[in-house]
Amino acid sequence: MEDIQHYLKALHIIFVVTWFAGLFYIVRLFIYHTEANTKEEPQKSILQNQYKIMQKRLWYGITWPSMIITLILGGWMLWENSSFLLQAYFILKLCFVGGLVLYHLQCHVIFKQLQNDIVKYSSFKLRLWNELATVLLVAIVFLIVLKSNTGLIWGMLGLVVFSVTLMFAVKIYNKKPPPTPPKGEGNKARVTN
Repeated sequence: MEDIQHYLKALHIIFVVTWFAGLFYIVRLFIYHTEANTKEEPQKSILQNQYKIMQKRLWYGITWPSMIITLILGGWMLWENSSFLLQAYFILKLCFVGGLVLYHLQCHVIFKQLQNDIVKYSSFKLRLWNELATVLLVAIVFLIVLKSNTGLIWGMLGLVVFSVTLMFAVKIYNKKPPPTPPKGEGNKARVTN
């Protein structure tokens, strides 16, 4: 029986990784899709149609299946060892997982809007949104690795500091001006022999 727990845990970790990979990348695609909205036609349509295809394949081919399998495997492991529910750190970890599921569902709302050519959020807001998944990842990993209530307090304090740092980093990134081409060259292509 202990053998099956190891297999379940290994598969659970693998699908957690693919779930997060999907969440991180889908929001990047949302950002690119939103930024393409400022382009002139036909570039705008070409880019947005390509992003729609990429989003659809990622969302339904990787991200949704990974979430479902992660939750099934996690539930199965919890069923096998329900004593985890007596631990404060584990209950808090489950709360963060619940937050992650809500995050996933809100990403689905944004996905559906962009698939229907409805752009509601700026790229800056989407960049901030993207960092929320990072905050949830850090919280979940620290809780499951530290497994202590005192470590939990330090972990939460670190999470707050980490979150504030990420917000400042996104603000600084957003203020950075786009690169300009060298003077006199513009967009001309160079031909060399």
